[in-house]
Amino acid sequence: MTETGQELHAAAEELRQELVACRRDLHHYPELGWCEMRTASLIARQLTELGYEVLVGRDVCDEAGRMGVPDDETLEQEYRRAAVQGADPEFLEKVRGGFTGVIGILRCGEGPTVALRFDIDALPVPESQSEEHRPTREGFASCNPGVMHACGHDAHITIGLGTAKLLMRYRDRLHGTVKLIFQPSEEGVRGAKSIVDKGHLDGVDYVLGGHMGGNPDTVSPAIGVGDGTTLATTKFDIYYHGKPAHAGFCPELGKNAMLAAATAVMNLYGIPRHGAAGTQINVGTLQAGTGRNVVAAEAKLEVEVRGNSAEANRYMQQYAFRVAKAAGEMHDCSCEIKLMGAADCTKNSPELSARVLQVCRDQLGLNCVELTGGASGSEDYSYFSERVRSRGGQSCYFSNLVRCAGPFHNSLFDLDEVGLVNGVIVFTGMTCDLLK
Repeated sequence: MTETGQELHAAAEELRQELVACRRDLHHYPELGWCEMRTASLIARQLTELGYEVLVGRDVCDEAGRMGVPDDETLEQEYRRAAVQGADPEFLEKVRGGFTGVIGILRCGEGPTVALRFDIDALPVPESQSEEHRPTREGFASCNPGVMHACGHDAHITIGLGTAKLLMRYRDRLHGTVKLIFQPSEEGVRGAKSIVDKGHLDGVDYVLGGHMGGNPDTVSPAIGVGDGTTLATTKFDIYYHGKPAHAGFCPELGKNAMLAAATAVMNLYGIPRHGAAGTQINVGTLQAGTGRNVVAAEAKLEVEVRGNSAEANRYMQQYAFRVAKAAGEMHDCSCEIKLMGAADCTKNSPELSARVLQVCRDQLGLNCVELTGGASGSEDYSYFSERVRSRGGQSCYFSNLVRCAGPFHNSLFDLDEVGLVNGVIVFTGMTCDLLK
């Protein structure tokens, strides 16, 4: 570890209790994608008080680029709840209506531009009420029913704010521009596109993202770097609109939306796989009908496809759309398809990945591992990565590995808060190295 690394460790360690308190507050007040109004307002307030140039709301998110946005009534309910739960009044107005992105900009003269991405949304997962679950036992479990930070985004926000504090302290050493991007609605891959469409990744030379991860058997915290491959994916909802009728007296007068949906499910799983790349499909929900003796007039499916390449994912999407429409026609029901989220394939830039490993290991003195194995999931960080890489920049998405109680998206998820300190060290140290 270098002298600068030792200094950074000490500075991050000074923030430990503040980081823990911040993470636990965010964990207690989780908010779903496009509803992160309390969260975004408090991020904007802290960045403003630190002295950052702050963009928020419609200045961050392109309205047309948002995917899977809740209805107006839901957004207004979330706005009112955020106000009650301690949102900053000034910035709450700016994020009203689901424009919940925040960017803090630090300009330090001539030099490259580095973007750091932190996702901020929670999941529709009820949190465990067991006394064996630490957040419940220690009083910071979710107070919002059915919603939980079950994927570590509360830690990601905290790391971003801790990094913001240290970078402001070290600003005289930096030569270039830093963009701290707090992105809404990562779950369901719905939020990144709107920020990219607004142009905030144009002109960025380096973009970094990270994710907390691990399992109950993780003993030694580490920074993991691999090739960063993610799967392309498309998320969509299928709606069938039919006609109700009495199921015994006159079923022939109805148009059975549930039958159309069931036909679609069976045939969606029968789509031939792509020969040149791996593909996946899943129907996650089927909702239909109003009673046992009524022909169902409405049905809804929530579906996703994935592919190891953009071409394979596009093949799956187009085939699935044909199946959905044909199932509706078969049973004389209209079919409506709504895009709810999407992400492309991406990979890390080898040069930046190697640099992250070298800096973390040799300069920052962190335990590091090189990750291997194929992609198993999707991440809309890919929008950031592909925009920067397509214009000659570099990208790296790494893992902040710590012991986690329970898997992602699970009611028992919790994480070792030493990862908060390590995350601040990595993002601050890498930014200082890239802008030295």
